[in-house]
Amino acid sequence: MTTSEQALIALKGVSRVFASGTSSITVLNNITLEVTAGEMVAIMGTSGSGKSTLMNIIGCLDVATSGELYIDGQNTAQLSADALAALRREHIGFIFQRYHLMPDISALANVEIPAIYANVSRINRRERASALLSRLGLAGREHHRPGQLSGGQQQRVSICRALINGGEIILADEPTGALDSTSGQEVLQILNELHQLGHTVIIVTHDINVARQAQRVITLRDGEVVSDTGKHAPNPATLPKKTSERQSHWQRGLERAQNALLMALKAMNAHRLRTLLTMAGIIFGIAAVVTVAALGEGAKQKTLEEIEGLGANVITLFPGDNFYRTGPLVNPVLRVTDAEAIAALNEVDGVSPEISDTKQVVFRQQTASSTVTGVGRDYFRINGIEILQGTVFQNDRSALQEGVIDENLRNILFPKDRQDPLGQVIYLGVLPVRIVGVASSYKHAPPNASYVWIPYSTVFQRMSAQQTLGSISVKLKDSADSVAAVEAIKRLLVQRHGAKDFMIFNQDQYRKSRERTSTIFSLLILMVAAISLTIGSLGVMNIMLVSVTERTHEIGVRMAVGARRSDIMQQFIVEAVLVCITGGVLGIALSLAVGPLFNTLGNGALNAIFSWQTAAIAFCCSTLIGMIFGYLPAHKAARMDPVISLASE
Repeated sequence: MTTSEQALIALKGVSRVFASGTSSITVLNNITLEVTAGEMVAIMGTSGSGKSTLMNIIGCLDVATSGELYIDGQNTAQLSADALAALRREHIGFIFQRYHLMPDISALANVEIPAIYANVSRINRRERASALLSRLGLAGREHHRPGQLSGGQQQRVSICRALINGGEIILADEPTGALDSTSGQEVLQILNELHQLGHTVIIVTHDINVARQAQRVITLRDGEVVSDTGKHAPNPATLPKKTSERQSHWQRGLERAQNALLMALKAMNAHRLRTLLTMAGIIFGIAAVVTVAALGEGAKQKTLEEIEGLGANVITLFPGDNFYRTGPLVNPVLRVTDAEAIAALNEVDGVSPEISDTKQVVFRQQTASSTVTGVGRDYFRINGIEILQGTVFQNDRSALQEGVIDENLRNILFPKDRQDPLGQVIYLGVLPVRIVGVASSYKHAPPNASYVWIPYSTVFQRMSAQQTLGSISVKLKDSADSVAAVEAIKRLLVQRHGAKDFMIFNQDQYRKSRERTSTIFSLLILMVAAISLTIGSLGVMNIMLVSVTERTHEIGVRMAVGARRSDIMQQFIVEAVLVCITGGVLGIALSLAVGPLFNTLGNGALNAIFSWQTAAIAFCCSTLIGMIFGYLPAHKAARMDPVISLASE
């Protein structure tokens, strides 16, 4: 049958064959028909006749195995998936038997969905949706969720959704099948009114009473048209021409991104527990990475402080060829003359002979057990020890009975009135010594440890018969090559002693070794944290894949109302990124919260130092994780078949 008017919908030899194992089933066989704009047509048939498949093909949800479908002169076989989505979005409105509304959002939000994908501004689509709901008698129920509405009210929401973008073609699949007779009659009356307004209405039904509402009835049996009765009676009324909003490319892109963000937030809010569980792996993974980085930075700073306390470019010599040697050594001694010889080398900036002992220090009624060390006057400069009061002894060779105490000993001997210790005489055992200076305590000295420094010559001549040194501290010039300097000192002492009966402790090498050890340790812990984060990321992907499976029906509805594959993909990626970003922020917050606990429980051994750079990197990592591990679920969602998805309810 042909008409003089240009057909809005034309099917030419359309067949649809489904594979079933090794065989195939022909559901539609060589269907040829035309529907003119403004017609109201009923497609009748019993279950299995192919009427729903025909509707899916006309609605661009399914593709014919053979034959051609033209909509408004366009051959749909030549259109891409996005172009078919545009046809559904701009020209076709679906009314389903089971309504296919999203249960977690309001009636108003359900109606708005096709307009969101059509890039209609938020204000305009809200106005359109509200007007349609009021027009169909749902004023005051805009913010009710589908579960709070009756079946007839839900179907009217479905009709409003079909009309939000114009609904030039209305495809109603068993629109009264799930309704009572009264609600069914109300829906049919609405469809008749839409026909009178110029909409092309196609009703798929098995009910003859419903089919009689149309001016034309097409009957299918076993996939073939067996009758096409009634008249081609297009309504002379024409729909008003749609006006599209003028938006630049970047405005459309921004609008799409905003809509995807809002829909993702709604989806996350609708499944709060699942979202929180999904975040958990990211929260603990990011918290572990940030905390480990903070602890590593704290350990690094502590190491640097220890090294700074030892002085820069400093090496120390000890008698003996091994710290752990238990056997006898031949003349394992260092002497003052060795220190004088070392001081003459060009690479050397300062030398201090050292010999230590423990003495009972007495000042009036106050006593303390302190380490008494005989040193050269350059000792304090070499080891970076600050003089807080007074000065150092001016001569280290004249056995002067002068000394420098540290601030810990000052606090012990002068506890009450904090009188000035300078000029006071203290006893080191039985040796009286006048205090000439107060120095800062060792940064990493044991608790309650105290120190007194006197000239090394005073120790040799007034305290001990021993004439050998415990160690020699050597400060190298800043311009000196430490490796070459150490070799020069080694050659000098081997030449003087006739053997290598000494050890050289290079503090620069010690610092590098500590830093390297700290770095390796931090990397190992970071690897463990990274594994934890990876497991959390896989958890995100797994939950998102489960979410895609659970929301298959939702995906089908979104595709039916005009969502492009890129829209579906964007929504799920945005959801994954939002979950990971939120988890990353909470992970950083958790790390900042537990950091002080490490500082307290570690009793100074652990110190977490946080940096915003680390937090920023962690934030970027969580975002990247969302994009990477959200891609596979998003890709799976975007590739779903809308017909199969709609049937999964």
